[in-house]
Amino acid sequence: MFIDTAKIFIKSGNGGNGSVSFRREKYVPLGGPDGGDGGDGGNVIFIADQNMTTLLDFTYKRKYVAEVGVAGSGSKCYGRDGKDLYIKVPMGTIIRDVETDKIIADLSHAGDEVTAAKAGKGGKGNAKFCTPTRQAPNFAEPGMPGEERWISLELKLLADVGLIGFPNVGKSTLLSMVSKAKPKIANYHFTTIKPNLGVVSIPGIQGFVMADIPGIIEGAAEGVGLGLQFLRHIERTRLLIHVVDISGSEGRDPVEDFIKINEELKKYSVKLWDRPQIIAANKSDISYDDTNFNNFKEKLQKMGYKHIFKISAATRFGVDDLLKEAAKQLSEIPVTDLEISEEERFVPEDKKFTYEIRKEDNVYIVEGSFVDRLLDSVNINDPQSLMYFHKVLRNKGIIDELVSMGIEDGELVRLNDFEFEFLL
Repeated sequence: MFIDTAKIFIKSGNGGNGSVSFRREKYVPLGGPDGGDGGDGGNVIFIADQNMTTLLDFTYKRKYVAEVGVAGSGSKCYGRDGKDLYIKVPMGTIIRDVETDKIIADLSHAGDEVTAAKAGKGGKGNAKFCTPTRQAPNFAEPGMPGEERWISLELKLLADVGLIGFPNVGKSTLLSMVSKAKPKIANYHFTTIKPNLGVVSIPGIQGFVMADIPGIIEGAAEGVGLGLQFLRHIERTRLLIHVVDISGSEGRDPVEDFIKINEELKKYSVKLWDRPQIIAANKSDISYDDTNFNNFKEKLQKMGYKHIFKISAATRFGVDDLLKEAAKQLSEIPVTDLEISEEERFVPEDKKFTYEIRKEDNVYIVEGSFVDRLLDSVNINDPQSLMYFHKVLRNKGIIDELVSMGIEDGELVRLNDFEFEFLL
């Protein structure tokens, strides 16, 4: 089975919580705080593996979660970092963020990797909050949460040459004759239901990879049939060999077929339509004479196409000359990675903790992710923790904002379930 798209959920590891601990030893009076920091969580990293060819594995497992960081402990012991989670994907995999549909990475080469979800940082232990005026902090910092998102994986074949053309024009036969690939071959439409790769290696030319792209039909660029899925795989190729049935054995006009396929390419991608093409006029062995080929060649030359070969994939007539021309053109076409514009590239948002303040029934309510994290960090029943709590509110600008809203001494301020009287 060939699977070329998948959708999975990923989550990096949460950071471990910092520890609240005090040194307690018989002969060490006033040992002080010794809570260690929590460990960082594990990242989620995608890596291109040359031994994988499909995304089939992701149809059975759709959730990937990295290891969390271990909490800190006493004696200033730091928690262990969570292990990074490596997810192997085939070369040529495009990784997108589902929510924005923007590209996170294009893993084109073996060993390419990208961190798709960054780990949460470990929280600081209470030893880190010790100051000359706060010598016994009874609070610590919680670990930061990891990132989580839905990811779409899209596989685009890595081939130098793509074979295109209507179904049943002989693409699979041609590939089987010039490489060790064994595509399914039969005399009916849509024989090929998945792209086939073959390495072309003949004496006197530099070897290259050829892909038999499944047959394209009219409307493919709009998604008719399996058009969009198949057109996707041609994007990576540097050169196209356009196979046309010159025999007219099915009552089709080869020139019209040629034009229709190119129209579908242009609708899908102008860059793809503009890619160099070599035309292979196939099935010449079942033509009565050269009239069809000569008319076909004359019309295509008027369109500006120079490289037109009369071949028979079944008998291998003209095939070597076709391949030599393909190898010659490939030697002049540089290998380039998929272009990703700034608009298409995914940029992760900075992890910011925010808040908002509103007044309701003479109570000033402060809420948001900043409030949640702050309350997780402090011990509201400890005087020194409360002092730190008020200092953070002032440094964040919340106190000044409350004053600008007209708060007066003695009025209530509520942060989640915690309330206190305001005193400037």
